[in-house]
Amino acid sequence: MQNRMKTHQLTEKEINDLLAYSMVGRLATVSADGIPYVIPVHFAYENQKIYIHGLIKGQKLDNIAANTNVCFEVDHFETFIMPPENSPCDVNTQYQSVIVMGTAKLIEGEKEKTEALNYIVEKYTPLLAGMPFGNAIKATAVIEITVKEITGKYYKDEAIKPQEIVFE
Repeated sequence: MQNRMKTHQLTEKEINDLLAYSMVGRLATVSADGIPYVIPVHFAYENQKIYIHGLIKGQKLDNIAANTNVCFEVDHFETFIMPPENSPCDVNTQYQSVIVMGTAKLIEGEKEKTEALNYIVEKYTPLLAGMPFGNAIKATAVIEITVKEITGKYYKDEAIKPQEIVFE
């Protein structure tokens, strides 16, 4: 365990909140020949699973077919913490982050794909929630990540007034 995780762990609620309100996550996969690949994605977190949509062909899908183990990350940057001596080596960051280790699979059934896509629509464009996807559902891949391990950490300087993180 990282040293900072011992003293700066996010609570389950803080982890859930960060996953609920983060607009971009980063999905890490590994290709068949062992080359890592990280891509920013839109996602939804529901029922202890992460759902991601995209094209039905591409490197992330090829990588998942070769190796279902994935890592997923979100973070929220708050501010830089400047040291009193103005030493560039002592600048720190006030932040929160979540790391998910899990396994990924493609959702094949139309009913399951529709449900997962609705989670994403409800998060990003709630005014369109519940509208039919039509034929677009056949051209859309939906990845489901089953969480094996989830951790969250933060750092803040107690001398800085606490700022409520406002997600809009």
